Amino acid sequence: MRVADVVIVGGGPAGSSCARDLVASGFDVVVLDRERFPRTKLCAGWVTPEALADLDLTEDDYPHRFMTFDKLQLHWKWLKLSHSSTQHSIRRYEFDDFLLRRSGAEVAQHKVRNIERDGVDYVIDGAFRCRYVVGAAGTACPVYKTFFHEVNPRNRDLQTATLEQEYPFQWKTADCHLWFFKSGLPGYAWYVPKEDGYLNVGLGGMAVRLKEGDKHLQAYWNSFVEYLRRRDFIDDTALDPKGYSYYLRGNVDTVRIGNAFIVGDSAGLATRDMCEGIGPAIRSGKLAAKSIADDSEYSLSALMGYSGQSIVSKWLERSFAGARLNS
Repeated sequence: MRVADVVIVGGGPAGSSCARDLVASGFDVVVLDRERFPRTKLCAGWVTPEALADLDLTEDDYPHRFMTFDKLQLHWKWLKLSHSSTQHSIRRYEFDDFLLRRSGAEVAQHKVRNIERDGVDYVIDGAFRCRYVVGAAGTACPVYKTFFHEVNPRNRDLQTATLEQEYPFQWKTADCHLWFFKSGLPGYAWYVPKEDGYLNVGLGGMAVRLKEGDKHLQAYWNSFVEYLRRRDFIDDTALDPKGYSYYLRGNVDTVRIGNAFIVGDSAGLATRDMCEGIGPAIRSGKLAAKSIADDSEYSLSALMGYSGQSIVSKWLERSFAGARLNS
């Protein structure tokens, strides 16, 4: 049995950020993930300057595809606006592998099935024992399911549903475009170029409102792809999008029980204005690491800044989920 100080379940940005800080503090850390890295990860790959600062990472430090947008092209009905806002795009296939390797933690490919308390320790599948366990494996995280499901249930009104595809493509425009509420979609669609010939296109909406409507997400996708082709954003390459689901930030009351923690999408922390999850995942991982290292409180209050305070941000919050955001 492998005995460690901390076992982190999930090797994405939340898990690797937590691992890096703990290793730097002298902890013996093992990261478990069911996939072998580098692995394909569905995500638009939108990274904010704040997230890079939390990672202590600059463009010069990063060896893979990295693209900066000084302006975002925003579309709503007939209105088009060039919004000055520095953002970056990466490929999660490369980004997550880089962060996990950089963490310095031991990494094992292992699908977690069972977690049990044994005195002050946690035993995982009879193969790993630790004093602290951190759930960083996304919406279906086994740490969340084992310890937090009943005390911190998911708010279905804050669930998003997404379809997207990332593929090799020599894009013609180097701008990042966002279309809000296109054709009645209760969310937005995106066109995110990646450096050196990759492109991510996708869309997402609030799951409850999609179910209440008369169109499935696939129908919105089909309409959006035809629009992109008419506008010459993409060619007639056959696309086969994949879907996933995650949760916007709700009233997350319990994120630590004993020495079990949840971070990132395991806690449901995506921002309520732009549904952005990488930044909150990174910061929550670092906060959990600090709590373990300092034997201090684990609080998510420092994540509030990830939802913008502008009028546009507040409008987007209300438009995506309406009064349900307060439920």
